Amino acid sequence: MHFPQGYLFEDCSAQVNQGDRIGLVGKNGAGKSTLLKLIAQKEKPTDGQIHRQKGLEIGFLTQDIVIDTKQTVFDYLFYSNEQLNDLRKKIDEINKQLTTREDYDSESYLELLNDLNAVNELFSIHEGFQWEEKIASVLDGLGFQKDDFSKSLESFSGGWKMRAELAKILVNRPNLLLLDEPTNHLDIVSIQWLENYLSKFDGAVIVISHDRLFLDNVTNRTWEISIGKILDFPYAYSKYKELRAEELERLTEAKKQQDKDIKQTQELIDKFRAKKNKAAFAQSLIKKLDRTERIEIESDAVARMNIFFPLNVQPGKWVLEMEHLGKSYGSRTLFKDISITVGRGEKIALLGPNGVGKSTLFKCLTKEIDFEGKVAFGHNVKITYFAQDQAERLDKNLSVYDTVDQVASGDVRKDLRSILGAFLFSGEDIDKKVGVLSGGERTRLALCQLLLSPSNVLILDEPTNHLDIQSKQVLKRALQQYEGTFLIVSHDREFLDGLTNRIWDIENQTLKIHHFGVYDYLQRKLKTDAVPANSGKSEAKAAPVVTEEAASKALSNEERKELKRKKNQLQNKVKQNEERVQELEKEVKDLEEQLSTMDFTDSSKTAPVLKAFEEAKSKLDYYSELWLEATEELENLQENV
Repeated sequence: MHFPQGYLFEDCSAQVNQGDRIGLVGKNGAGKSTLLKLIAQKEKPTDGQIHRQKGLEIGFLTQDIVIDTKQTVFDYLFYSNEQLNDLRKKIDEINKQLTTREDYDSESYLELLNDLNAVNELFSIHEGFQWEEKIASVLDGLGFQKDDFSKSLESFSGGWKMRAELAKILVNRPNLLLLDEPTNHLDIVSIQWLENYLSKFDGAVIVISHDRLFLDNVTNRTWEISIGKILDFPYAYSKYKELRAEELERLTEAKKQQDKDIKQTQELIDKFRAKKNKAAFAQSLIKKLDRTERIEIESDAVARMNIFFPLNVQPGKWVLEMEHLGKSYGSRTLFKDISITVGRGEKIALLGPNGVGKSTLFKCLTKEIDFEGKVAFGHNVKITYFAQDQAERLDKNLSVYDTVDQVASGDVRKDLRSILGAFLFSGEDIDKKVGVLSGGERTRLALCQLLLSPSNVLILDEPTNHLDIQSKQVLKRALQQYEGTFLIVSHDREFLDGLTNRIWDIENQTLKIHHFGVYDYLQRKLKTDAVPANSGKSEAKAAPVVTEEAASKALSNEERKELKRKKNQLQNKVKQNEERVQELEKEVKDLEEQLSTMDFTDSSKTAPVLKAFEEAKSKLDYYSELWLEATEELENLQENV
């Protein structure tokens, strides 16, 4: 494929087979999206051909979809299959004739009945009778609520329109799926659902994604576009990356030797080309040099990025407190009556489906919008906020250098060029206008601004948007080394894994706190929320509901007594630990209020209170875990009765 600046890729050959799930990777600008457009026949290749299987149906999700329709979400999917539309129309036409004609014994009337049976059979073969169920199942899996089904698509944001387009593609089950960044606008639960869906998909998939775990879970093959070539690896991303690193190491050594040989050959040519008796020898060396196939290696500058977020000053023991915090828009309440204290050094991931109010909660904490209740900051707290649209908030008319120069202060201004270099802006790049930067470059620049704003509390809303896999790893390392407190929204599971020690989950208009990791959270979340994807076959007969009373009758007297005894024990355990947690929460809050009014220059007075606070906080964590374990054990007992 040739552009004015040269070939994106040249003389490339590859084949996609049934069942292939290919992850398409490469640097930004390598031509990944262009390759998908070529396969989808949205663009024509400059040279060569793309051969397609006869009757191939392609579903293509692009990053720049435009949906201009007044149709409802449900209708957008319902009328998306032309074959079913035609069959439905034929059925309606035949039924109309059958109801208006009265020549019931005529041959043509009987022929109509035969036609109706034939069309109905064809409609059944194409799963037309399960079409509505399939649509509802896919929409549900991608995060749409039942109330959303009847809403006009034009009332949704671009991210939700992308979900609707993805749903339309999936429900039609084409032979080949081309997905360009499908997880960009999905929440963490929907991403997991999409993985499960694709794992059962019997066609072929080519996907571009910056979500490493998604690629590992979905793909079985990797194409890398590098220096104008398509490199094919029969592995998912992590295995490919490991083998590719070993290959690059070997190539680097080979290139060093080749560069040394070329230098020596060039020196001999320069030495002998002017001498008559050595001219033929020099010419043979020149031909040899021309025939040499130069080893090219694409540098991975991102992997060498090394950034860290400096700590401004040490804050007090608590950094943030919410009291009865709530936010509503008209009659719609996002959350209400949230009362939580955030301690120094906590690393919190805020999770939940899109639309529950995660970004809104962050805007309340940073006081960007009005809200109910109270938000207070602790002693010496300095907050830096990275909004979801932070990269788009940058002034497009400023240069890269001027953008960071605006926020930098003090001695650090002398090192601005070095700092920009660490974020891969060097040489002429720093004079570029923000308006010409790619999404990934703008995000890196916005993170650079963040670095130059010393703080002790970071509030980060989707900082990984538009970052490639390597850049995410660099950001993750920086956050792992950060000594302050941070709250983060991200839908990248691999990025969050091992990064946080708390999970906040907005559910049912309140905030739930979990002390387990992101994968445990997902497992529990999917277990309670998951709706199995409809395979298109008629639903199996529902299993009869067995009440606890009926189940206990099926048990022996001894088993029933043991079950009742164990249940009573667990109920008492839950109650006791819950009461202890409530007592300790009050004790911790009282000590926090006491600490907030104390003079920290007198350690003889503050030390005993600090010690009591630490002990109470430790006990609170301990009894919270006991309460959680007992609650889960009780739920499991009731489920397995």
